This record gives sequence, C-alpha cells and structure tokens, in this order.
Amino acid sequence: MSALPDDQSGAAARDPQDSDRQETREWTDALAAVIESEGPERAHFLLEQLLETARQNSIDMPFSANTGYVNTIEPDQEARTPGNNDIEERLRAYMRWNAMAMVVKANRLHPADGGDLGGHISSFASLATMFGAGFNHFWHAESEGHGGDLLYIQGHSSPGIYARAFMEGRLTEEQLLNFRQEVAGKGLSSYPHPKLMPEFWQFPTVSMGLGPLMAIYQARFLKYLHARGIADTANRKVWAFLGDGEMDEVESLGAIGVAAREKLDNLIFVVNCNLQRLDGPVRGNGKIIQELEGEFRGAGWNVIKLIWGSYWDPLLARDKDGALKKIMMDTLDGDYQAMKANDGAFVRKNFFGRDPKTLEMVSHMSDEDIWRLQRGGHDPQKVYAAYDAAVKHKGQPTILLIKTVKGFGMGKAGEGKNTAHQAKKLIDEDVKTFRDRFNIPIPDDQLADIPFYKPADNTPEMQYLHARRKALGGYLPHRRVKADEQIPVPPLDTFKAVLEPTAEGREISTTQAYVRFLTTLLRDKELGPRAVPILVDEARTFGMEGLFRQIGIYSQDGQKYTPQDRDQVSYYKEDKGGQILQEGINEAGGMASWIAAATSYSTNNRIMVPFYVYYSMFGFQRIGDLAWAAGDMQARGFLLGGTSGRTTLNGEGLQHEDGHSHILAGTIPNCVSYDPTFAHEVAVILHHGLVRMVEKQENIYFYITLLNENYAMPGIQQGTEEQIIKGMYLLAPSKQAQGAKVQLLGSGTILRESLAAQELLAADWGVSADVWSCPSFNELARDGQDADRWNLLHPTDAPRASFVEQQLGKSEGPVVASTDYMKAYAEQIRPFVPKGRTYRVLGTDGYGRSDFRSELRKHFEIDRHYIVVAALKALADDGKAKPAQVAEAIKKYGIDADKTNPLYA
Repeated sequence: MSALPDDQSGAAARDPQDSDRQETREWTDALAAVIESEGPERAHFLLEQLLETARQNSIDMPFSANTGYVNTIEPDQEARTPGNNDIEERLRAYMRWNAMAMVVKANRLHPADGGDLGGHISSFASLATMFGAGFNHFWHAESEGHGGDLLYIQGHSSPGIYARAFMEGRLTEEQLLNFRQEVAGKGLSSYPHPKLMPEFWQFPTVSMGLGPLMAIYQARFLKYLHARGIADTANRKVWAFLGDGEMDEVESLGAIGVAAREKLDNLIFVVNCNLQRLDGPVRGNGKIIQELEGEFRGAGWNVIKLIWGSYWDPLLARDKDGALKKIMMDTLDGDYQAMKANDGAFVRKNFFGRDPKTLEMVSHMSDEDIWRLQRGGHDPQKVYAAYDAAVKHKGQPTILLIKTVKGFGMGKAGEGKNTAHQAKKLIDEDVKTFRDRFNIPIPDDQLADIPFYKPADNTPEMQYLHARRKALGGYLPHRRVKADEQIPVPPLDTFKAVLEPTAEGREISTTQAYVRFLTTLLRDKELGPRAVPILVDEARTFGMEGLFRQIGIYSQDGQKYTPQDRDQVSYYKEDKGGQILQEGINEAGGMASWIAAATSYSTNNRIMVPFYVYYSMFGFQRIGDLAWAAGDMQARGFLLGGTSGRTTLNGEGLQHEDGHSHILAGTIPNCVSYDPTFAHEVAVILHHGLVRMVEKQENIYFYITLLNENYAMPGIQQGTEEQIIKGMYLLAPSKQAQGAKVQLLGSGTILRESLAAQELLAADWGVSADVWSCPSFNELARDGQDADRWNLLHPTDAPRASFVEQQLGKSEGPVVASTDYMKAYAEQIRPFVPKGRTYRVLGTDGYGRSDFRSELRKHFEIDRHYIVVAALKALADDGKAKPAQVAEAIKKYGIDADKTNPLYA
C-alpha cells in the first residue's frame, strides 16, 4: 500500500482542522507501511493500543462502530468459489423466470373475481444470487453425519424457493399454477407456512421481525442440546434471511445482545440491503448498511459488509486519494436507489460526476460499462466469499450486510423503483424484456402464455443442480413431520401426590401442584431429561427455585462466580449442562426459546417438552404474534399462565391482571387451553397433554392457567378424568332434594365462589344447586361448534349432541356460570346449553385494579353473592322464584345496584 501523494490530496490531509499536514502524513504513511508489511491484524492491534493510551490520558474520543462504505473482505482475501459460474448463472436465470411467471400467471387469473392474489417478484429478484450460493455450496440437509442447517427464508421471496423446488422435481407445474390457491389442496402457500406445507417449510417468517428473534433462540437451543448431550449439533448452522426494512421491527434487534453474549457462532444473519421497503427507501436520508453495522458491531457481532461487485475492484484499487470512497460514503441511500432506477449515463453524471477525479477515473468506460458496475449481492464470487468467511468465523454470531437492487432484472417495470415491492403484474413487453435480459429459451410466439421453463434431465444444468444438493445431503427446505424416536409417558398414577387430597390443614395452590408434577416428571429416566423448564426471571414467584440446584440453569460459560446464596439449599446454580432456560425479564425471548424446544421433534429429531411459565397477563397479550406462529410451526409443549385471572393477582393492578388470555388462546386452532381449579385437574390435564404430544406426536400445544391462591385440594373423583379433559364434570351435587334447582358452573379460582354460593342458596333461599367444574370453556365451545357443524351438513341424520348438552341434559333448572375471565369466555357455550334453559354469565369485563381478592370479586360482580343473585334472577325469569326475592338478596348481601358497570369503571 502506497503512502499519501506529495500534494497531500488525501481526505485526511484535506481536513481544514489539520494544523500539521506533514505530521499527519508521517502517521498515515507509517500505518500504511504496517498494513503492507505486517497485515491488517497487526495494524488493528496497534490502533487499539493507541486508542487505549488516549483513553487512559482522558482524551475524549467519539465512539464509532462503523467502517468505510466498502466491502469488508479485500479482493486478495476472498475465498474462490469452486462452482461452475456459467451453469449457476443459467440456473439462476431459469429460477428468476419461473418465479416471475408463477406470480404473474396467478394474477392474470379470474380478473372478475374481485381482486388480485398478490405475490412478490422483486424480493427474490434481489436475492437470487445469495440463495444460489447457499443452496449450491453451503446449506446442508439432514443426513448421516450432519443434523442439517436451518433456514429462515425471507417470506416475500417464497416464489423463488418454489421455482428452485420445481427445477429439482420436488414441486409440480400444477402446484406452481396454483400459487396462493390452496383451498382445493393443490396450491402453494403465500409465504413460508409449515402448517400448510408440513413437509416443506421449516419456519414461518411472516409476520416480519419474528424470524430474527426466533433464529437467535433456535441457534442457542442447538447449543443447549449439544451441551446436554442430547444431540450433536456442533456442525449445524442457523441462517436467517432478512430485509433491511424488516430490521425496523423491534423484534429484529431486540435479542441481538443475547446472540453475542451466548457466543452463537452457529448463527448467520443475511440482510438483503436493497435499500427499499414497501413504500419507498428504508433510509432515504441516511445509510441503512452503516446504521446496521454500528448496531450489530456495537452489540458484539462479527459484521461482514458486501456492498460492491467485482467490477468495482479495479476502480477502488486506483482510488489512491480516497475520492471514490468519499463519494461512496457521502451518497445517500435515496440517491443510490435513483441510480439504479435510471441508466449508466445518469450514474456517470450524478455519481462519478461529483468529483472531477472520479469522473476522469471512468472516462474510458462506456455508459454500458458503468451500468455493469453491480452491487455486491449480485456477484456470485463476492457472495461465495462472504458466506465462506461467515461459516468459518468462531466465537461470535455473524451478520452479512449485502447490498442489492430491489427488483433486479425487472427493468422499467420495477427495478430500483418505489413500486417494485408491490409489482405482481407485468405487461407482455416487460415479460419480453425479462426474457431477453436473462436469455430464457422461450420463443416469441409462446411469451403471452409465460410458460415455465425447465431443462431436460440430461442437460448439464440439471445434472449440476442435483449433484450439488446430493453433495450437501439432500434437498432444502425440508421439514420433518414426526420424530423417529419413541418415548413413553409414565402412567397417571405416577403423579398420585398431586392427584390425592391434601392432608388435613394443608393448603396449596395450583401453581404448587404444577411444580410437584414437574418435579416428579424430572425424575423419570426417559422423559425427565427431555423436559425443558423455561423461566423469565420468575422462578421464586412460582416456587420453582428448588429446581436450580436439582437440574441447574443452562449457561454456555458454566458458573465462574460464587453465588451469594451458595450456602442455601436452593442456591442459584448455573451449569454448562443445566436443564433450565432462564431468559431474564424477557417474555418474547422466553416464547422464542419455547418455540425452539417445542419444534425440536422436527428440527432436531429429538422430542423435547418445554414448560414455559409466566404471569398470564404477559403471555398471549404480549407475545400473541409468536403464539400464532407457534401454531403455524406445529409446536408441541406447555404454556403456563401463572397468577391468572382478573382478581387473583390482587395487589398488582391493571397492567398485571389477566381476564382475557383464554379468549386469545381460543383464537389459535391448535392451542388447547384449560383453567383448572384443583391440583388433580392440573395433573390430569398435564398428563393428557404429554400423552398426546409425546406418545401420539400430535401437533398441538397446551395453555394452562395457574393460581397463586392456597386452599385445600379435594383429590380426584375416579372416573372423571375424561370429563375433565372434555371440559366439565359434576363436582358437587346438591345435598338437598327439595326446592328449586339451579346449575352453577365455574372454573379457576371462581369455582370456589360457586361452591360457596351453593351453600348460600341452600341456607338462605332453600334453593338446590349442583356445582360443575368447567376446566375449559374453550374446549366445550369447540366441541359444541363441531357438533353444530356436523348437524348443519347432515340434516337427514340423527343430530349429534354437544358435550355440554350431554352433561346438563339430565339436570334441572337455569344455569349460571361465573369465571375470573371476561363474560365472552363462558358465553361461548350458550348455544349448547339445553334448549329452554336460562343461561346467565358473570365475568370480569373491564380493567383490573389493586385491592384484596374479596373486594375485586365484589367489584367485578362475580363472587358468591352475585352468583346467588344471578341464580335467583334466573329462577324468577323462569317463574320458579319471585322478583322480590332477588331484590331481598341484593339488599341482604349489601350489593350497590346503582354502581358503575365494572366494564367502564
């Protein structure tokens, strides 16, 4: 590397604040000499020493995590691609064409059907070279000796992945013709959806932002499995393809510190920096690559920037005074976008023309030559070198910031334009331009039909395509539907300590019952090691601190310090082989960690059973998007919402009191949810879930709410197990045979108020009440809706009865339900209550607040007194009681009939 020229024309020498240019030149010459003779590593070390000396002498230096706006890897440091570039270029061209054809053909169908099917051309157009390098040279499928790499595919690029699978013979032309037409069962999903394509897509990556978050915890879970000796994951990588606009999502950056702290060198982010999101530039007034470099380098990641293609290398080599690099740095992203939306003459004038020296630098080049100065993401050699450096890096996660052109190859139809992302229709002229640009062998007389193109099997292109994937173990993406292993679930009576009544004078909560169940499960030699307790800094809240010493907290560093509570039985124990995943105050991270474990049967061929316990208010409300994605991913595991219900977490107030998580859980089709009251119900439900998810490998997951309220547990009534699972059973028949009859339904903590109301109705009003425990109004509603649908579609057959109707059919009197959740929770079963029976529902609609439990239940009108009043009113409506009795009860129990509706209070 040469020294500064004598005219001091370098950028540093031109600085007007430089008071001694000669001294500046001596320093820069010295640095250049070190770089040339001893290499960049030695130069970096010396600079760090100088900076540290400056800090020690209290010199205030502004920090920057940025490097120049050039490629991280110098041309002479690039690993050379071993592939056949000509064949790979032709394959990319065919895939580009087929991806475009798929989208355009779909959007030419049924023009009178009310609108477009949608789809995206431009995203894959900018990613094709990056995908090609990965599929041809880096991404291993699961095979003997390799567990397989995991790919989080940028969602809008799915047509390109389908186009490749079509070339590989994994998808048919009929399927491509049914892109986004899935109802008849022949189509391809819009985005990566494991639920809809269970043997193809590994992960859902839309909604955006979830991919990077889930990828981080997926990579950490691979390290966890390896550390615990459950699976060899040492040579596996997690690749996450992301958009630069997607990085604005809070979730995209929210856990990058975790990845660095955990030293996840098995994780590679690839950010497609085409500088454009849906509406316009990502950072029109800035530089998104520089911004992301600063954030990730500052967080401790290895950052590799790939900005310029190989045609730029000779120009940069001649840029002795840094004039070109300065223009590269000074040009804003909004201007870069404009460059690629125009032509070579425009670039000559508006880019190189900013400095006479750079304009002279390209004077020998034609406008066509200037236009061929590609961005790095479209240069297969540069992409290969960046990938190679990423997979070899140790000790840090790596992010590749790769600059591309949105809609590359689309020409005037969208290349580099604000409209590129939404483009899904091309006119015939645009199709012809696309064909010509990529040399697709389709004649003019067939262009109007936009036929798919696939070379014959014996062509060099097809043989190369299959050979590359054979060398890497098989085809991707590919998803395992079931684990090969079989793990037995211990019988229910193994958990008899939770099933039996509590000893006289003993009281426990359902949270304690869950902990007892889990503790027993952990002792099972086969299934115990597969349990994954996940905590978000609430172990002591839920009485789980005893597990710290028993099974340890996973830490890739082990425990290098002596914990403050080392002399305690339940001291805080971190361990390289620890079983607990402690995520800190981090519900989204806890859920992402749970998803990684809950899908391990697919990603790792290892059945794992995650138990993620958290404050129920901070579950579906806070991480609902992830919970929905978990359903798409066919997750299996337990979510446990502790201190559930609007009135149970009595002192914490509005932001902590949950009265709606079961409503949210009910929106996820494969989430099975329960609100149990007693320990035996918890045990039966947990055991049932293990059987379905572990032994039967069903694609469901369970949400169970738990309580922090202590009371005596009655123990299981033999023969009620199936009814508990279905959602309701007769807990306490009336003890008196005389008087009007009512049926009281309850769940969770408020079932005990129904039991108290049973006594008040008998003692104060002579009313006979049966009490039903309803651990799941959601499951009862689903059963009823299923029966109703069957009856609708089979009108001439004998109608099916819902389980609610079966249970209540032999009872008498009106039905009153009270829960610690919104009225909508218990309202779901109204259509299935036997015809002619009055049904009244009490619930906790409104915001929570702090107070004693009794006051909160009075405020929300769900306690024993309101249940009695509701029962009497229902009897009065049925002509079985007098309205005056209802008024008398209101007065007797001190109810303020004119207070504000708690919904609005």
